[in-house]
Amino acid sequence: MREEFKHVRTDLGALRTEGRNQNTLNIDKMSTYDMMKVMNDENRVVEDAVATQLTEIARAVDIIAERLEAGGHLIYVGAGTSGRLGVVDASECPPTFGVDNRLVRGIMAGGEDAMFRAVEGAEDDEVRGAEELVADGVTAGDVVVGLSASGGAPYVLGALKKARELGAIPMGITCNPESRMHAVCDVTMAPYVGPEVITGSSRLKAGTAQKLVLNMLSTGAMIKTGKVVGNLMINVKPTNAKLRDRCIRILMELGNCDRDTAAMLIDKHEDIRASLDELNRA
Repeated sequence: MREEFKHVRTDLGALRTEGRNQNTLNIDKMSTYDMMKVMNDENRVVEDAVATQLTEIARAVDIIAERLEAGGHLIYVGAGTSGRLGVVDASECPPTFGVDNRLVRGIMAGGEDAMFRAVEGAEDDEVRGAEELVADGVTAGDVVVGLSASGGAPYVLGALKKARELGAIPMGITCNPESRMHAVCDVTMAPYVGPEVITGSSRLKAGTAQKLVLNMLSTGAMIKTGKVVGNLMINVKPTNAKLRDRCIRILMELGNCDRDTAAMLIDKHEDIRASLDELNRA
């Protein structure tokens, strides 16, 4: 056995995320239509699974918003598909809500290269998870959300344990209701989606469930910290043609002005709030 695998658990097959789906035992023999239908049917369970976790998700959002308001940050830590989903959600916050690139950020086992190609074994290193959290500059006042479909990735668990030591709040997103993550997190969101269409391929239902929870966490926190008025992105910046047009339309709506006036103000200030202030002073 390779040295780096000697410490790995031998009971992984007992995890619910590793179970065999009885509805897809013969998926390799199905017609393409039936294959797609069974996949779609399985995907339908994801929404209901996430719904069972709304109380915990709401609690997490309130804590995250409170920490962000006090000057903290939101950091996602994950491996494989889970890690990529965290990085994607974090990277969408600056263009959507006009926040600093460091306010919401992602740390992934294997580093940036792992976003584009698998870095096998990176998720097995608990010490490295802790070290990379420290290297990223996580401090007391931050919130660290670990992402692991099984809830047992050592890299993620190491980061969560270190987060608590640093005074940050550890939270977890997993699809295993009896995971190791529960013991190390203040809040654990665990939508159970059942066995995957392809056994153990947690990029499927588990990945979808984790993405839905991430959407709620970041969007809910941004709403509660004043980055949205009504359902409009008040902090979005005109950094490309599409976003400039969006800024203009938002200003027209909130400022009750015509398009030419809105365009002039957006081009002048490059900021919806400053543009609204000038309209209100006029």
